[in-house]
Amino acid sequence: MSTGPTGEIYRIDWLPGTDVLHGTCHCGAEHTSQDPIEMWEWMLGHPEGHQPRGSDS
Repeated sequence: MSTGPTGEIYRIDWLPGTDVLHGTCHCGAEHTSQDPIEMWEWMLGHPEGHQPRGSDS
């Protein structure tokens, strides 16, 4: 877990038995990737590519 410059919480978990990372942004959006660099780019690229849980857009 890491915090952004304004205190947002970013969480990346490794899914045991796989090469998959599961990220949860401070907005509630979730993303999976095998590439840690791609995962952090997605996290820090907010809001581009983000759709928070429960969002209809």
